[in-house]
Amino acid sequence: MLKEHIRRITSKGQVTVPADVRRKLGVKPGETIVFRIREDRVELDRAPMSLEEAFGSVPPLNRPEDFEAQGQAAWEEHAEKVLDEMDEE
Repeated sequence: MLKEHIRRITSKGQVTVPADVRRKLGVKPGETIVFRIREDRVELDRAPMSLEEAFGSVPPLNRPEDFEAQGQAAWEEHAEKVLDEMDEE
């Protein structure tokens, strides 16, 4: 089923995205959308989640978080990677 929405563009180049389009995309106020230009068509889609939006979206396994242990684990993982790269040379 084809459904069209005709909207007026403001003097600032803004347009209101119709509610049923927002629902279809699954976006809420404050979220981001992306316009893609493909040849002679323009697509509207939900933007991928940014790092800022993703932060805090998954609860930590341990509360309170042990940042010192996490930092130590990161350094150890990095050291192993560097040693592996040195072995490859």
